[in-house]
Amino acid sequence: MYTLGINAAFHDSAACLMEDGRLVAAVEDERFTHVKHGKRPIPFSAYELPFHAIDYCLKTAGIHLKDVDHVAYSFDPYILMDNPAHEKEISLPLKPSEQVLHEKWKSPWDPLFLSAIINAPGQLVDGYPHHLQQRFKGATLAPEQWHFVEHHLSHAASAFLPSPYEEAAVMTIDGRGETATTTFNMGSGNQMERLAQVDMPHSLGLLYEQVTSYLGFQHSSDEYRVMALASYGKPVYVQVFRDMVHLMDNGMYTVDDEHFTEAFGPARKKGEPFTMIHFNIAHSLQVVLEESVLQLTRWLKDKTGAANLCFAGGVALNCVLNATLRDAGIFDGIWVQPAAGDAGTALGAAMWTDAQLRHTDARGFCMEHAYWGPEYEDEEIRRFLRWAKVPFREMKDVAAETAELLAQDKIIGWFQGRMEFGPRALGSRSILASPLKAEMQAKLNEVKDREDFRPVAPAVMEEEAAKWFEQADYSPFMLFVYKVKPEMAGKIPAVCHVDGTARIQTVNRQQHSRYYDLLKAFRDRTGVPVLINTSFNTLGKPIVCSPRDALECFWSSPFDALVIGSYLIEK
Repeated sequence: MYTLGINAAFHDSAACLMEDGRLVAAVEDERFTHVKHGKRPIPFSAYELPFHAIDYCLKTAGIHLKDVDHVAYSFDPYILMDNPAHEKEISLPLKPSEQVLHEKWKSPWDPLFLSAIINAPGQLVDGYPHHLQQRFKGATLAPEQWHFVEHHLSHAASAFLPSPYEEAAVMTIDGRGETATTTFNMGSGNQMERLAQVDMPHSLGLLYEQVTSYLGFQHSSDEYRVMALASYGKPVYVQVFRDMVHLMDNGMYTVDDEHFTEAFGPARKKGEPFTMIHFNIAHSLQVVLEESVLQLTRWLKDKTGAANLCFAGGVALNCVLNATLRDAGIFDGIWVQPAAGDAGTALGAAMWTDAQLRHTDARGFCMEHAYWGPEYEDEEIRRFLRWAKVPFREMKDVAAETAELLAQDKIIGWFQGRMEFGPRALGSRSILASPLKAEMQAKLNEVKDREDFRPVAPAVMEEEAAKWFEQADYSPFMLFVYKVKPEMAGKIPAVCHVDGTARIQTVNRQQHSRYYDLLKAFRDRTGVPVLINTSFNTLGKPIVCSPRDALECFWSSPFDALVIGSYLIEK
């Protein structure tokens, strides 16, 4: 049974394909369209389906859309309607006269937003771009093939179902879904029980978004910059945020309307320099976020008694928060979905639908890596490089020769294997550099046109991680920070953040053999099993996907070399 998962309601449009409980492919649409996050999260963009991502998933499986048994869409519009779908005979797509909507709307755009989502089945079978018709044309969908899956249920399923745990508490925190902003579930087998939820307008995720905008960044996009900024500040404004967030003893909370201008003064305009006020605001927000989520997590532990926690939603991409949860020891283990943002809801919706329709408690898939996107064989890469008339040479030992370049402080574009699903570059579409000199961090930020305060992350051989980072263990998705051991900090100064931490990725050979071999070869030359790994892109652009993308980024940026498949291009 093929189940296609789609996320398209807000941002980070994505698709994935399951076959009988096993993941075949998963990718964000931005990797093909070159539009960061696929689209902006505005109501009139809801009609845009991730056709390119869907096409890739179908192509990978060698099937046509008409071969798909079920489609799972990670948003349920009927939650926002007076008559839920299960109480009403429907035909898809719905006509406007068939839609029974709330009398009062939060926004005048809501009817257009919901109409686009309700009519997504029709858009899927007839709205595809002409050049993708090979895998779409002639398909039809019966109403029973289409499944609207609640947004937070999709997040929760993406966290629990591919996790290594047969039983776990499940927490999701993001900006918003249909109505929920935070949910708590208990998962067992392939089932989950909703224990509690916080609804709009109260949202820790939206509070973080509002501060992101206040600090001159783009909300629903640049929250990770605020997290990085926080390390430079002090908790000067902690009480301001504590007074805004009201936590209860039952997993619930409320958030007051923001009055940042009254508390902090005028908002920072884009391009203005950062001051200590901005650093202190970011730091204070981070402190209160961590305090709040810790209290919610303790309640969930008391409620469930579960040994382990699964976590998803955009807030779960806050690696500093994740480390705080880990270090608190409330749960024995924490597993965070690597595509914890909205892209991951495509996976969650598909996995949930697949499990329910196949009526099985058996787990067919555990997400041990994130390499589910497109890949290009050497022959295809060679043909493209020749067509582009680019000088290149084939490498006899990719790992050894690349390690030698890195040991010479060269900055390398690294393009290998299937690309990553989720926002982190994990060694398939990465920019790599040596961590041995402190100035490499600033050099990479200049190469990528990033702010000076942004840290760069280390990749480390899994078996060596604990020697270099305090209490480090298996951490393949770059979702937790660890303290750099003081005796090692001087050997890898480029990856030591101002607070002494680093957001590490551990690598073993089973996950990505060529990437692991490169780390090992670098260790053999330098004694250091660590490399800087940052995403293969430049400011405002998605991570590169194809050889063309890689070549364009390489020639328009001050990299020293591109290692693409088995081939080397140098400037």
